[in-house]
Formats: sequence, structure tokens, C-alpha cells
Amino acid sequence: MSADFAAQRANMVESQVRVADVTDHAIQDAMGLVEREALLAPAGRYLAYADVELEYAPGRWLLKPRDVAKLLQALRPRRGERALAIAAPYAAAVLEVIGLDVRRFDGGDLRALPGGGYDLVVCEGAVARPPPEWTAALGAGGRLGLVERDGPVGRARLYLRSGPGVGCRDLFDATPPVMAGFEPVRGFAF
Repeated sequence: MSADFAAQRANMVESQVRVADVTDHAIQDAMGLVEREALLAPAGRYLAYADVELEYAPGRWLLKPRDVAKLLQALRPRRGERALAIAAPYAAAVLEVIGLDVRRFDGGDLRALPGGGYDLVVCEGAVARPPPEWTAALGAGGRLGLVERDGPVGRARLYLRSGPGVGCRDLFDATPPVMAGFEPVRGFAF
């Protein structure tokens, strides 16, 4: 018996995305088209539209549908913008449907980014702190969306380049696993 992924996708948009105050119709429509199950190993595809983080490669996770939708909405993607998706294959696919020029970056040293001047950078795995190379890759007015996590609960954050500086604001709580190599650094303290 095969799963009806199209029905599951529609249900995901209705029951996880729209009810989470994601009002951007372009994001809703794109998420209704992107085949999330295609990003997973065959044995895990039945969970593609569940409200959970899903491992798509060793140590790499897709955000919950609600979380990726809210993160993308905060980034305010616009057709024709240049985007970099760091360990974010689902977000990349959604952005491509919306009409962004997306470069996917999911291998090797995730700190050594390809190029710069991006309008938008997104990461689906949690990091304790974003490497400075990630904010340096932003062009004027560029936005970086990710989840910072150094404890049991993380915070989705939006970084915005304005002139020579970068500001940050909190968005929402999220709990994706921290990517290998981006764990919190613990030190001894009195």
C-alpha cells in the first residue's frame, strides 16, 4: 500500500503551517508543491509530513514543517533574490519554487561558504552560535535565518545586515538537533 503524499502535503499545510500564523501565500503554495518525502531515505518517507525533525543524512535534519515555514516567512523571500541554503534542502526547494536563485551548500566545511553577497541565507540545523562567515556572506540588506541552541530549547533568530553592521532578533522557540561541529563550547567556570 503506497502513501498518499499529496494528501499528506495538503494536510501539513493546513494543520501545521497555516495555523502557525504563516500567512505568506507564496510559502504556503510552495510547501504544498515540494515533495518533502523525496529528501528522505525510503524507510523514513512515511514520516515526511509529520510534525517532527527528520534526519535526511547522518547528523543533518530537516526542520519541522511549522518551523521552516515560520523561519522562511521571517526572511521575507522575494522572487529573483540570491539565496544560500546551508544544510537546508527542504528550505532550498521551497525557495526555488517561490522563484529565488538558490545555491545549496551541504557538504564539507559548512563554515567555508561559497561566495558572498547573498540576499538570504538559511540553515535548517541548529547551531550554538552562527559562525561569523555566515553573517559575512550577507549582502546589503541580507537576512540570515537559523536556530541557535545551546540547551534544551533553541531560538529561531533573524540576522539582518544594515550598512557595516548586523543586527539580530528572536523569532520563536524551536528544538532541532544541533549539527555536528556546531555544538556549544563548554568551559570551566567558578
